Amino acid sequence: MENGRWSLRVICFAFFFIITSSSAEFLIQQVTEYNSSYNLNANLGEVTRELRSERPSSKIVTIGNFSVVMERFEPYESSVFEASGYKWRLILYVTGNKDDGGNNHVSLYVRIEDTESLPTGWEVMVDLKLFVFNARRHKYLTVTDEAVKRYNQGNREWGFGQLIPLSTFRNPNQGFIVQNTVSFGAEIFIIRPVGQQERVSFVSNPPDNVFTWRILRFSSLEDKIYYSSEFLVGDRFWRLGFNPKGEGEGRPNAIPIFLYAQGFRPNAVETSTWGAVNLRLRHQLGSNPKRASSAAWYPVRPGHREGVSNIILRKDLQDGYLVKDSIVFEAEMVTVSVTNIVPV
Repeated sequence: MENGRWSLRVICFAFFFIITSSSAEFLIQQVTEYNSSYNLNANLGEVTRELRSERPSSKIVTIGNFSVVMERFEPYESSVFEASGYKWRLILYVTGNKDDGGNNHVSLYVRIEDTESLPTGWEVMVDLKLFVFNARRHKYLTVTDEAVKRYNQGNREWGFGQLIPLSTFRNPNQGFIVQNTVSFGAEIFIIRPVGQQERVSFVSNPPDNVFTWRILRFSSLEDKIYYSSEFLVGDRFWRLGFNPKGEGEGRPNAIPIFLYAQGFRPNAVETSTWGAVNLRLRHQLGSNPKRASSAAWYPVRPGHREGVSNIILRKDLQDGYLVKDSIVFEAEMVTVSVTNIVPV
């Protein structure tokens, strides 16, 4: 009797496993079929397909009572619309453009119109996106690839022969045909290559790159930042600054020194500026100076500084660095960047 119960349980479990496995296999096939439509290859680049919430920016065409035309092979041509300064039409094949590998797919294209007014040898470069509305998800299936579409007299129409498989598009569970209505769209972005570029160059040992700053009456200086006059190196003005009472970790036992980036010379291209500098406190009796170095990008806004909070200890100033109550700082601009706008 017990063996009979176990046999019945095994049979029930096997039946459940078969039904569940079959259902799972069917579900996987459906998902795989749907997802496979998002990994097609076009002739000009890898096609990407993703859902987005935003409507197309150039054109939307909605067809009601779609069942009337869903088996038709001839194309539907939309009204002319303007986008990015040119005129266009959507061209839709609801059963696929057989001449473009569109068997068992929906095909969609954008054709440029009114080209008679364009100059001889015209060419319009376009980043093109095409759309199918998914009413079930309230999102647009966005289809594009990596290729720039070059519209010219010989190629007035671009798009995708395999926009979406008919098996996916017509599947009522997918949501592209809802209440017998479908919508398609296009987004056209004109690519206008720039004619100029910003070129950054690094100048080593530029002209007039050494600045000397003598500070008098050192012993009477207050607890604040003192600044040198400005000096021009490269495209930018600079100045030195220090607090005689010290800053940061060096306060109050050390003397700091900083390089500040200021404004730009007239007509300069104002960008971040690279500044590599050797900072020195001169030994006024002929021995070696105290040295510090820094290198950094200085932002466009004036007042940014780089330097050290301890170029010398205060107790060492009397060893030839402080003479007649004066000290001498030097800044040697080793490398600066210069930016120019030049043709590509």
